[in-house]
Amino acid sequence: MDRIRFIKITCQSRIFPTKSKKVSSLKARILKEGSNWEIYLPSIFLAKEVTALWKETVHELKAQSPIQIRVFAKDLEKTDSSGMSYLLFLKTYQEEKGSKMELFGLPDHFHFLYQVATEPLTSKVSDKEVLRRGEKIGKYTVERLKGLVNLITFTGELSLSFLLSMRHPGLVRWKDAFRVGEAMGVNAFPIIAMIGFLLGLIMSFQSTIPMRRFGAEIFVANLVGLSLFRELGPLMTAFILSGRSGSSFAAEIGTMKVSEEIDALTTLGLPPVQFLIIPRLIAAMIMTPLLTVIFNFFGLMGGAVVLHSFGFPYITFINQVNIAVGFSDIMGGMVKSLFFGQIIASIGCYEGLRTSIGAGAVGESTTAAVVGSIILVSIVDGIFSVTFYYLGI
Repeated sequence: MDRIRFIKITCQSRIFPTKSKKVSSLKARILKEGSNWEIYLPSIFLAKEVTALWKETVHELKAQSPIQIRVFAKDLEKTDSSGMSYLLFLKTYQEEKGSKMELFGLPDHFHFLYQVATEPLTSKVSDKEVLRRGEKIGKYTVERLKGLVNLITFTGELSLSFLLSMRHPGLVRWKDAFRVGEAMGVNAFPIIAMIGFLLGLIMSFQSTIPMRRFGAEIFVANLVGLSLFRELGPLMTAFILSGRSGSSFAAEIGTMKVSEEIDALTTLGLPPVQFLIIPRLIAAMIMTPLLTVIFNFFGLMGGAVVLHSFGFPYITFINQVNIAVGFSDIMGGMVKSLFFGQIIASIGCYEGLRTSIGAGAVGESTTAAVVGSIILVSIVDGIFSVTFYYLGI
């Protein structure tokens, strides 16, 4: 009976402490009953009060290690992270000793702060699975297939949006298209002109030296004209725009993806493809052929300067280019540049939409856009070359 009565009294004292144990709500107290401690927190428990109680607690813990610590926070009205740190200290100390720490009466508006302070953060990042070689190959294959499916889906959606925009031009945001065209075309004029001139000059100089041995310097004009109009003009312009404009598209849309602006557009009922990509696609399709013409023109100027330095007048160079270059050569290069512009805009925007979350995500998307554009442009250029050969162009 005495043992049962002692347990009842102890249980009651946990909820309804006796009058002798009641303390002022303005000051913290530690009451010890053998191996059981009771700590009453004051109404204001900020850094100053925490420091005093913490020192007292550490001093008492050095003298005695309690089996159980009960903390009563019913009077608590104001506290901060220092108070939660004190509770975390008690909980951690008791757990290390294999003992208990219980908290009673904590006001509801402090529960979240206590939970954040005392519960350990569980990392969601698990160790990388150790996969066998066959499993690695399977995982890589599945990831590549998923990427291919996403690319096909994007291509279909972009094609439908482009056809819809051609049927209904009012759906196109022409202001954005003109703005992108200015940034992609007008602002790129200096670098296109400079590289075109230097390429024509270097190619002519390197060709004239060996052909001079055979007295065929004049045919350098044929070589420069055909190379520029059929191959180098569209290809070099596409490579420059891949690094300059394709990366810009990926960075802009990738930043919008990271800042959740793409999700906001979808929530508002605005398709991201129609709203963001179509203006960039139209601008690229218009500006890439125009920049190709500029590249070819300045490339011919560079070749003419070299031949003029070897004693050939400019009119001779112009007549030789007219003889060598036909209408099919010029139009073939323009068709190539039109498709190259589509590829640059599409790949840049696609990689921007695929941007993941993270500090380096936008940089990775930009790199992928440039590399993907250059590779795909080279592949398409090879397809055009084989096609033109069989068509006799």
